[in-house]
Amino acid sequence: MERIETIKNWLKNQLNQQFIIKDASSDASFRRYFRIIEGKKSYILMDAPPNLEKIDNFINVTKKLAFEKINVPKIISFSNELGLILMSDFGNQTFLDVLDENNAHELYSNAIDSLLNIQKKVDIKGLKNYSEKLLIDEMKLFPEWYLAKLKNNNLKNHDDLNKIFILISKKSLLQNMCFVHRDFHSRNLMLVKDNNPGILDYQDAVYGPLSYDLVSLLKDAYIKWDEEFVIDQVVRYWEKAKKIGLVHNQDFSEFYKNFECIGVQRHLKILGIFARLSIRDKKDQYLNDISLVEKYLLDTSERYKDFYPLRRILDKVVS
Repeated sequence: MERIETIKNWLKNQLNQQFIIKDASSDASFRRYFRIIEGKKSYILMDAPPNLEKIDNFINVTKKLAFEKINVPKIISFSNELGLILMSDFGNQTFLDVLDENNAHELYSNAIDSLLNIQKKVDIKGLKNYSEKLLIDEMKLFPEWYLAKLKNNNLKNHDDLNKIFILISKKSLLQNMCFVHRDFHSRNLMLVKDNNPGILDYQDAVYGPLSYDLVSLLKDAYIKWDEEFVIDQVVRYWEKAKKIGLVHNQDFSEFYKNFECIGVQRHLKILGIFARLSIRDKKDQYLNDISLVEKYLLDTSERYKDFYPLRRILDKVVS
C-alpha cells in the first residue's frame, strides 16, 4: 500500500485532472504496469522500484528507437529516484491476443519490417555486447533451474552440455552483429493502427547476433506455427535483409542454420528462466508454456549432429 501511495502522490504532480489507476500487466521481472485514466486520456505507468530495477536503460533505449521513428511509447515524465515512468498507451491488444491464420502473414510482415528498420538504423553506441560469457551464462540456467530444480535431474557430467554451450556461443558471434531487442515476441508487440507494431520491453537490448530477434519472433515461446510458415517468414526476412545490406554473401541454408543455432541458445535460456520464475518467484503460469519450448529444442537437437547430446538429455526429462 505504501508503494501505491507513493505512485498516487507522484502522479498528482504530473497530471492536471483526477485520475484512476488500473492494473495493466506485470512481467517476468520486478516491474509492474498500471493504466492511468485521466478523463478521456489514457497512459501507462511503469513501476520499477529502484532497489530492484533501474529505469535508465529503458529511457536511453527509448530515445535511440524513437530517434529512428521506431514505434515505441512516448515518455511523458519519469522519476529516477522513485523508479516511475509515465508514458503513452498503445492499448491492450498484443499480437498474441489477435494472431490467427488469417492475419499472420500481414502482422509478421509488419513485425519483420520494423525489426529490419531497428537492425539497420538504430544506434548501438553504449549497448552492452552479447558476449560469449553472457550467452553461456544464460544457457547455464537450463541445467541449474530446469534440469536440477524443475526436473530433479542433476547431471553427473556437464561436459557434453558445456561443449554445446561453447559451440553455440562461438558460432552465434560469427553472425553479423546489430541492435538486439532480446525479447522481440508476440507479447511485446502491440497491435496499433499506424506504424504497426508498437514495441515494448526493450530495456535489456544488446549488441548481438543478427538472427536472435528473428528467432524470438518466429519460434515464440507463446505461440506455435508450423515449420513451413516459419521457413517462409525466415526467407522473406533474409531476402529483405540482403537488399538493405544486413546479410552479405550468405546462402539461405547457412543463414537458416545460424537461425536454428541461436534458437537453441534462446530456448535453453527460456526453459531455465521459466523454471526459475515458477520455483523462486511463484509465477507458475510460465510452466504452461514450457512444453512448446521443449518441442522447439527436441526438433532442432534431432536435426543437427552437434546437438545430439542435448537430445539425449531432453529425452530423459521431457514427458
